[in-house]
Amino acid sequence: MNNIKITATVIKSLKGKEPISSLTAYDYPTALLLGKAGIHIVLVGDSLGMVVLGYPDTTFVTVEEIIHHTRAVARSKINSLIAADMPYKSYDTVEDAVRNSKKLIQAGAEGVKLEGGRSIISQVRAIIDEGIPVIGHLGMLPQHIVEEGGYRIKGRMEEEKNALLEDAKSLEEAGIFAIVLELVSAPVAAEITKILKIPTIGIGSGMDCDGQILVSTDLFGTSPGFIPKHVKIKGNLAEQMLQLIEQWKQSLLKPQ
Repeated sequence: MNNIKITATVIKSLKGKEPISSLTAYDYPTALLLGKAGIHIVLVGDSLGMVVLGYPDTTFVTVEEIIHHTRAVARSKINSLIAADMPYKSYDTVEDAVRNSKKLIQAGAEGVKLEGGRSIISQVRAIIDEGIPVIGHLGMLPQHIVEEGGYRIKGRMEEEKNALLEDAKSLEEAGIFAIVLELVSAPVAAEITKILKIPTIGIGSGMDCDGQILVSTDLFGTSPGFIPKHVKIKGNLAEQMLQLIEQWKQSLLKPQ
């Protein structure tokens, strides 16, 4: 599928046919690599706050910062669908949601992702009414990390499970084309995947989703500090990069 431009319609058509791959990119060269590898969705995630900008969490990321990195990724002109996260507080109202989603589209995004369920349905519908494709995001919501007090698996309690199911169905009815399930109990993620006609894309939510997404620097082993348990690292580019840097530095020494 490397030679086909991926759109929201293409992503929807892959449900039950082909695992959907998604990785984050925050710059032009990484986007080129992901496009060459045939990644379906390249997300300019607000995870850039921690892995690129040095913030403690995603709540510090601004619309202007997402725009800056979206422009860089969009210059790659890859066939992957380029989506961008709507940052914290950028979609508190319908008016904010529409205005800021348009800014991300103008920067080169081909879709936007919002965190939340029924509480943001009006914002989701308003964005879609503007012709902008939307990806949903349920489960652990990084933009709510402060009030949540940390990361934990969602859906283990019956009440929480039912809320996730209702949120997922409401988002689908609103017109989203895919939904990220982050740190959702694997059986619940599997149930949501089964009842929805749109694809689910999991992160730490088991392997029964229609696809998987990772923060690219977690996959590469270059994320500073913490790398989540659900990431199965195949290599450690940080160590290789450090060795290259040290070798180069050593090469500067003149022979005695």
